[in-house]
Amino acid sequence: MDLPTYAIEARGLVKTYAATKTTPAKTALNNIDLKIPRGSIFGLLGPNGAGKSTFINILAGVVRKTSGTVRIWDRDIDQRPRDARAAIGVVPQEIAADVFFTPRESLDVQAGMYGVPKRERHTMDILGALGLADKADAYVRQLSGGMKRRLMVAKAMVHNPPILILDEPTAGVDVELRRQLWSYVVGLNQRGVTIVLTTHYLEEAQELCDTIAIVNRGEVVACEPTSQLLRRLDTRTVVVTPREQLLAVPPLGRFTGTLRPGGELAVTFKTADAGVEQVLSAVREAGVAIKDLSTEDPDLEDVFMALTYSSPDAADPLGT
Repeated sequence: MDLPTYAIEARGLVKTYAATKTTPAKTALNNIDLKIPRGSIFGLLGPNGAGKSTFINILAGVVRKTSGTVRIWDRDIDQRPRDARAAIGVVPQEIAADVFFTPRESLDVQAGMYGVPKRERHTMDILGALGLADKADAYVRQLSGGMKRRLMVAKAMVHNPPILILDEPTAGVDVELRRQLWSYVVGLNQRGVTIVLTTHYLEEAQELCDTIAIVNRGEVVACEPTSQLLRRLDTRTVVVTPREQLLAVPPLGRFTGTLRPGGELAVTFKTADAGVEQVLSAVREAGVAIKDLSTEDPDLEDVFMALTYSSPDAADPLGT
């Protein structure tokens, strides 16, 4: 069988929650079209209530869609629901593990649920890859929060799925654990596993993801290769370190500057309207002697804010 071009493909996907006595009807997903390339690390970003969790829960079979089609590893979730779900491993945001089981037992139970024969299980290999081999026979309740998070990843991999969905996998974990976890995830991707990631660490998504989709209010507002997405904002910032400390922002003509806590003068401008030399001329004309300077291009947070945080009632842009 030929491998599919897209690991996940959604067309016209709609999810509407019916009205209750206390809440009106709500459309969580509004005609979503999304194609996740096989073999990619794909970022799914958006503010609180954007629809990310609803989308993931539809893939996992936890929530039923209202309309539209979804294919997982070229298997329609309506026509072949079990085969479609078997193609993904989902690491939920919440830690869900039986505290009276050991990690070894947890993985064996999970493998049994997916019908993996005992002779085909790789429990200790998976635990070892996630740094849990020495805790294989300890009770889950004895594990630290970071270890439990790694155990959730291990459980999602027991049936060797070609797609791994990570919903805020590094929320609340320390920097070292984040490095370890990403090292393992990148290794999986290099071996052909498609990774779908939600995270509120935007620098994490910018560094890891080949392609990023931004969802806002149930709609896809952007879905592009990361490098292309970062070029969306037609802005650049010149950061000037003055020879003498500035007490206030000097008049810069048509440019607007801000003083940063370290004493630098930052001037952001549209690249279609001006260039770095014009900004520097305005700084010099304002009587500022330049000791050093640097330039900054927009990062993912800037793009995210521009696409999802433009209205006063929008959700927290760094939420999940």
